Amino acid sequence: MTKIKDQMLIDRLADAAREGKVSRRSFMNYSMAAGLTASAATGLWTTQAKAAPSSGGTFRLGSHDGNTGDTHDPGTYVTFSMIQLIHTFRSYLTLIESDGSLGPDVATEWSASPDAKEWTFKLNDRATFHSGAKVTANDVIASLNHHRGESSTSAAKALLSGVVDIVDNGDHSITVTLESGNADLPWLMTDYHFAICPANDDGSLNWQSGDGCGPYRLVETEFGVQYSLVRHDDWHLEGAYFDEVVITVLNDPNARQTALVTGDVDAITQLELKTLSLLQRDPNIEIDNVPSAAAITMPMMCDMAPFDNVDVRNAMKLAMNRQEIIEKITFNTATMGNDFHHSPAMPYWPDDIPQREYDPDEAKALLAKAGAEGLSVEIKVADSVFSGAVDMCILYAEQAKAAGININVNRVPSDGYYSDVWLKDPWCVVQWGARPTPDVMYSLAYKDDAAWNESRWQNERFNELLLQAKSELDNDKRAEMYREMAMLARDDGGTLIPFFPNFVYARRKNVQHGPELAASWQMDGARATSRWWFEG
Repeated sequence: MTKIKDQMLIDRLADAAREGKVSRRSFMNYSMAAGLTASAATGLWTTQAKAAPSSGGTFRLGSHDGNTGDTHDPGTYVTFSMIQLIHTFRSYLTLIESDGSLGPDVATEWSASPDAKEWTFKLNDRATFHSGAKVTANDVIASLNHHRGESSTSAAKALLSGVVDIVDNGDHSITVTLESGNADLPWLMTDYHFAICPANDDGSLNWQSGDGCGPYRLVETEFGVQYSLVRHDDWHLEGAYFDEVVITVLNDPNARQTALVTGDVDAITQLELKTLSLLQRDPNIEIDNVPSAAAITMPMMCDMAPFDNVDVRNAMKLAMNRQEIIEKITFNTATMGNDFHHSPAMPYWPDDIPQREYDPDEAKALLAKAGAEGLSVEIKVADSVFSGAVDMCILYAEQAKAAGININVNRVPSDGYYSDVWLKDPWCVVQWGARPTPDVMYSLAYKDDAAWNESRWQNERFNELLLQAKSELDNDKRAEMYREMAMLARDDGGTLIPFFPNFVYARRKNVQHGPELAASWQMDGARATSRWWFEG
């Protein structure tokens, strides 16, 4: 009977592979679990998988968030248009695959010392810059050092603050030495700032030329307006199916959607959710709705009344009907939050933690316990935080009335919001971009001395676990630590997380992609230009 069930599973997997409904990674895992050897599973995938992507054509992408002040300096990248562009013409040591796993890019493999203080990266000897020069260890070292040292002005400088030294081993590999262990270093190398550029003779970085070793070569650049590229035939990885790529900056959501509907572009980033239902009716358009690790947070400062009382903090969390907010504000394009900043799209996701539900009666009881009946509080929010941010707060205020809580929604100007309100006012609304691992997120915004500890939360056990998990190479042990940290943040922390917003973007029906889409950025982790293709 077991053999029959295993064969049925293998048959279903083969069908899914033919229809393009399963990734190679998942196919291999399930096939081997059903009793196939690795070589047999590989052979079955090769014979049954969906036909190989076709090559050719010019892919025209309409992208949001571009600025005429953008530059080729990796340390200055901030807009999404540049994040999309950089993943099109430059490469990194590692990358996030479409299925969310960590994969090779310029580095083919990596290994750590037992204490995770030393990491060695072996480099791909096929990696070539568009100028024709081979990518060397010196280029990689210069690319990382660009974000290090007192003179560095890079926005990613803090991410490499624990690096002591980076050396060329003389065998087409480098070793990174850290002050303390960091099991996430290979994941950190996917940060969009750490693009590989050619080195100058003095060890500085030649970013000004716009040279790269990515799938496409830049032909024309007009920052904040448009970028034209052609395929780099010597690219070291698979993909790059289009002959050419044109990325046009369309900051206005209506202009982006119109360009897609009329066929002036083949795909667009970030849809306007209010018009999503209209676009879904167009038979020529496909919508991609991808759960992400981005987050909406509502940090309550734990060192200021009334939020210095944990019962008040938990009452505020219980007073929110998250399901109603997801339905009415995000139009069901979000994953429900549970008050710990760890998305299901991140590794080590603790899937067994009970979901916090809307319970105004329990919230009222906690307020009574805290001596805070009839609580009245103010929350500040701006329209620019996300589409629907103000409406969300107004809806939340209505929900909280059942718990006897009066929430005054203070709509403030978008200009200066993150400099004048965030990190200064006791309660506000914030949007966070996706981070690759829980360690990166917790270190940025929940560690006791983090500059962006927006709720000013202090928990000794949480910080102890954060330090231990950072250097733990055993994945099972790390997962246990992150689960305990999630519980501490959920039940003691000062951050209410209503939801993790999905990445919602669209393409013409003739644009094809694989069965899974990366959740690290819009457009398949900003790699649609090299992973997607036109239907043959």
